[in-house]
Amino acid sequence: MLLFTHFKMASVVSKPAAACFQNAVRRFVNTDTGYNSSPVNIKIKPDYKSLFDAPVEIKVEGLHPTQKVIFRASLTDERELKFVSSADFVADSRGVLDLSKSAAIGGDYVGVHPMGFMWAMKPQSDLGRLFRKDMTSPFNVHLSVHEKGPADTEESVLAHCVHERGFIGDGVRRIPVREGRIRATLFLPPGEGPFPGVLELGGTAGGLLEYRACLLANHGFATMCLAYYAFEDLPKILLELHLEYFEEALHYFQNLPQVRKGGVGIMGVSKGADLALSMASFLQGVSAVACLNGCNANVQSKLHYRGSTLPGLGLCADRIIIRDSGVLNVRGCYDDPQAPENRACLDDQVWDSEVYAREVEKQLLSHGRSQPEILALPGAGHLLEPPYFPSCPASFHKFVGTSVEWGGEPEAHAAAQEKYWCRVREFFLENLGGKGAERQSKL
Repeated sequence: MLLFTHFKMASVVSKPAAACFQNAVRRFVNTDTGYNSSPVNIKIKPDYKSLFDAPVEIKVEGLHPTQKVIFRASLTDERELKFVSSADFVADSRGVLDLSKSAAIGGDYVGVHPMGFMWAMKPQSDLGRLFRKDMTSPFNVHLSVHEKGPADTEESVLAHCVHERGFIGDGVRRIPVREGRIRATLFLPPGEGPFPGVLELGGTAGGLLEYRACLLANHGFATMCLAYYAFEDLPKILLELHLEYFEEALHYFQNLPQVRKGGVGIMGVSKGADLALSMASFLQGVSAVACLNGCNANVQSKLHYRGSTLPGLGLCADRIIIRDSGVLNVRGCYDDPQAPENRACLDDQVWDSEVYAREVEKQLLSHGRSQPEILALPGAGHLLEPPYFPSCPASFHKFVGTSVEWGGEPEAHAAAQEKYWCRVREFFLENLGGKGAERQSKL
């Protein structure tokens, strides 16, 4: 469940979302694609190198007419965790397999899904979330086509190539920020700007996960990913937070010459979403907020500001459901933020995101704010990533201290990631002024 709300409208003329990213991939000829000597070829358009959130078209040529094959994809992340997808296909009458037209008939996904080879990947261990901390190097995705024979025979590799999916576009500047107490990373698009500014706050994973801010900068936004715990000299655990820290970061960011004046946007994820709402409520200079699967109350940790304290919404351990696998379901465990003592993805298994989003809507309207937009995403889980990230139904939760269910049906979750990522960009362009964002970076 996503909630968008703005605090100051700005007129804007921007390119359609589908067109604004067409130039974000550099076209060049890759002479080291890893082909074997087989006449079977794997062709990728627009290129063998792309940005992670950019779709590609893949064709396999040189097969026999109606030949049955297996299309596989794999990558290994920084923790040496391998992710793999596999799907069965039948070549057409010309011996061509076109992933944008051909339907997978079995495997990790079924039907026509041009990017299914990416979002359907699963970790070789039972649990695992695809992480990327190094924005300067791409993922090497190994693509291979295998002859499908009897179950007891060894598969032969018909073709193989390496497809690079990177994060930082050509000309985008990555600048570590260590100003006062601020621990952050700034991303600036090519050119002098000023650009629409977006501050990004992650969730309870902590640290400094830059990939959302980095990918957003490729679309013409000045972005800053802000750490607030479990990073360098910041608090190691999430017990209490001070809004003055976020105020200092906001003031620094909005006063950069490359950031357009008139207010910045905040994109908050999970715990970062309720922090984004707190910043918009108490601090000056926030024009638009996009909350991704957040709560309408301060959760988990105390929040201090100018001598006042907001208690953290509690969690009742008695309401935790333990699955047979040992993974926990905590959806119904958080206290009711609307209960007298405490005063918003439809398959989110961490909390009821839709309910929380509706409560935020009520609160905004009761205070004379503009009607917020709520984007309901049926079948989507809690961990919404940029497009083509593999879905993660369960993994370790720092606050709970063990593995929990995140929810999400793979196909619906993948569609939701594409939809929300497009809408987030449109929303910030509409409310922060988008003329500068028309200049796109390339890989």
